[in-house]
Amino acid sequence: MQEIRTQLSEDLTAATTSQDVEAVRVRYLGRKGEITLLRKNADFSAMSAEEKKRFGQQFNELKRFAEQQVAAAQARQTGTAPAPPSIDMTLPGLNNHLGHLHPISLVQLELEEIFQSLGFMILDGYHVETDFYNFESLNIPRDHPARDMQDTYWLKNGLLLRTHTSANQVRALEHYGAPVRAVFPGRCFRNEAIDPSHENTFYQLEGLMVDREISVANLIAVMRTVLTAVFHREVTVRLRPGYFPFVEPGFELDIQCLICAGEGCSTCKKSGWIELLPCGLVHPRVLEFGQVDPDRYSGFAFGLGLTRLAMMKYNIPDIRLLNSGDLRFCEQFPAAV
Repeated sequence: MQEIRTQLSEDLTAATTSQDVEAVRVRYLGRKGEITLLRKNADFSAMSAEEKKRFGQQFNELKRFAEQQVAAAQARQTGTAPAPPSIDMTLPGLNNHLGHLHPISLVQLELEEIFQSLGFMILDGYHVETDFYNFESLNIPRDHPARDMQDTYWLKNGLLLRTHTSANQVRALEHYGAPVRAVFPGRCFRNEAIDPSHENTFYQLEGLMVDREISVANLIAVMRTVLTAVFHREVTVRLRPGYFPFVEPGFELDIQCLICAGEGCSTCKKSGWIELLPCGLVHPRVLEFGQVDPDRYSGFAFGLGLTRLAMMKYNIPDIRLLNSGDLRFCEQFPAAV
């Protein structure tokens, strides 16, 4: 990073026109710039938690330095250098109150960075979905008992509020084909009985990877890498057989409750474990609905519960706090910048 910092300064010093400065900006800060690729190509799986933290701090400092130096060079070329402040800098400052990011937003942004470093796209979806994408295309026909597990909010026009971000799987396959790596973070809705660990509005992050010869080993490797990066430490997980119509075989990945350290509390319903994500290999019928040949391609899918992940990461004992609208709750988390 020090070499990049030094070379950047030399290149900006040698830049004599606005075009030269822009070329330097693209070289270091563009989509394929040296600083951008430095983060994308970092092997986080080989780093300890402390090394990841130190890398992140140094990378952010380098990026801020580059952006400031490029902005100053651009201002010099255009003759728009900032004027000296017209206020008395010796006066006491004002107590400006910054907003705070919601804990779910913090977890989502962190996960997006992690998955991008693994080559995944970040895609969005619709809150209001069709029966086809939410159920039919996921191998859940109208008479399937799995529909009874998801108390769905149906609209009068036949559409519905999506019950899971899995609704984006076939949309992604139709649009991008195979191979594909993508995650879909977003809000979901179910008519749940509200208690300390259940809400009728919650957040998920669906993941999908389709390529040749994808196996359960690939799924486990990605999940371990992601969870270790999120919690900045080794976590205890377990895999249980689970039934989900859109994967075969299917699994439930549980994480040992980080609030009670597995001893049992109201959040984990005294079990010591939190059901974190369903996962498995993509069912061939889902690939067919996405117009992908299941004889040539395979894949895995998973659904991370962003809401429960935030509870584990920040030791939040009651899910109802997240949608409470209480500003005192959000003020406990890092301020927005």
